[in-house]
Amino acid sequence: MTSGKRTKSPVAPAATIVRSTAAVETDANRKQMIEIARVNMAHVEAGMTPSQTEDVMRLPASVYLDRERWELEVAMYRRIPLMLALGGELRGAGSFKSMTVMGVPVLLVRDGDGQARAFINRCSHRGSVVVPSGTTGTARRFACPYHNWVFDTSGDLVGVTDRQYFGDVDTSCLGLTPLPVAERAGLIFVVITPGAPMDIDEHLCGYDTVLDFFGFGDWHLIKRTELPGPNWKIAYDGYLDFYHLPFLHRNSFGPDIYNKALYTAWGPHQRVTTPDPALLELRDIPEEKWDMDLLCGGVWTIFPHISIAGGNGGGQVAQLFPGTTPDSSVTILNYYTAAEPTEEQRLEAEKRADFVAGVVRDEDYATGINLQMALAAGGKPEVLFGRNEGGGQRFHRMLDEHVARLRSQA
Repeated sequence: MTSGKRTKSPVAPAATIVRSTAAVETDANRKQMIEIARVNMAHVEAGMTPSQTEDVMRLPASVYLDRERWELEVAMYRRIPLMLALGGELRGAGSFKSMTVMGVPVLLVRDGDGQARAFINRCSHRGSVVVPSGTTGTARRFACPYHNWVFDTSGDLVGVTDRQYFGDVDTSCLGLTPLPVAERAGLIFVVITPGAPMDIDEHLCGYDTVLDFFGFGDWHLIKRTELPGPNWKIAYDGYLDFYHLPFLHRNSFGPDIYNKALYTAWGPHQRVTTPDPALLELRDIPEEKWDMDLLCGGVWTIFPHISIAGGNGGGQVAQLFPGTTPDSSVTILNYYTAAEPTEEQRLEAEKRADFVAGVVRDEDYATGINLQMALAAGGKPEVLFGRNEGGGQRFHRMLDEHVARLRSQA
């Protein structure tokens, strides 16, 4: 029996934008989307039930407080592929994006051959940041503001000011320091430690096949907002948790939101959605005629720090990073449309971006900061993740595995 109730989406809808022309629908991702939809239908028919684990997880509160543990997590961040940009942000040759990631200045560039590159954004002369952090644009050359040394989009040093007076140096050894980089499913991943190993296929566990459907390589950035937050795991827990939605967000998303979550995993990466009675309308339609656009909602997370809330029309992409202390974090909220918007659509999307950022800041992170304070005050040695909070359970198990490996290597 089903409840007959249509679920209210836990994700704020994107502006009305047509699907990205870069979206890739394949037999592989269509098959996976249909399998996931079939599981969703079964939960609807079972009474709108959530995914459930075998038991409640008891997690030591020290996971959110301990400095030694936090330092290992920071070390993991410095060695794991991080999703730093959508391919659509580097749309053509010479397009660039500069940002600071956990104190590391990073320059992302698309070179003349169309390849995404990443560098430490540091001049080889005296160490100045070459491109100011937080800037984007298009350029053939990047000139250091300190002494005007010039680098090209391949990171090569192509200009030394007054070179005849500087002295004898081998410019071929003085280019920007490259970082490991890979582009999959229209997403650009970077390891922020020079020379570190990077196996993007092993990291993604086939998840990129499904993510190809969204056409991220063609999404258009509308607005970017940076928010301070609590311990990065407290912040990230919220993106995997629908349980809290009708309560914490009673004045924003609405008190009647359906908060029973379904989780699908690809290694450490997860998609979170809810039982959707609307999918039952597909039962009498041949699978080859199912509209894939109806199957892609929810929250799509990429371990350890990405949450994509939206669908084929665009939405919010949150990038979470540890802060400078165990009780702090930095989140970059990016709002995109899947196709180039009209002026009216852009204004609509900007309003939506402001609304969503306000919810995250004033409801999620304000609560998280209070939670951080209460944990630090002591009183109870652990926190709980219920059988219906399997996403959080899986995230913490995956993170524990990474921390244990780093600890064994220390």
